[in-house]
Amino acid sequence: MEGVIAVLLLAWTLISPSSSGKAWPPHTVCRGGNLEVFYQSCDPLQDFGFSVDQCSKHLKSNLNIKLGFILREDIKELFLDIALFTKGSSILNFSYPICEEDLPKFSFCGRRKGEQIYYAGPINNPGLEILEGEYQVLLELYNENRATVACANATVICS
Repeated sequence: MEGVIAVLLLAWTLISPSSSGKAWPPHTVCRGGNLEVFYQSCDPLQDFGFSVDQCSKHLKSNLNIKLGFILREDIKELFLDIALFTKGSSILNFSYPICEEDLPKFSFCGRRKGEQIYYAGPINNPGLEILEGEYQVLLELYNENRATVACANATVICS
């Protein structure tokens, strides 16, 4: 029961409009090869840039990405939560430690508030085929204090 409440709370937090009523514009990650992916920052204070090197429903295992933003929080440790939904039902929840204090995986681990994060390179993921359908993906990067570093609502449409 706690897990369901946590997912619903995360979903509400990520998709709720900011208190100012303004939302960041949607960004297209890719369009082509029977796949369309776009996202919108759900952080009311900042937007960020993200892109991938391929747009295919057949995801290769070593995907190259680009990600850039300014840190509003120190990141001694950094974690990624992903929640995947289709037709209003949760189908996957995943948490991944990106930076651990004793095991930094990327050069930006340990950066301080106000510094820029820019990463261009591979991410390891299981190669998979995206099934036909429309999916909503909620992504949140947060530090060791559970302070949000970045978050996004993404839509994946595969035909």
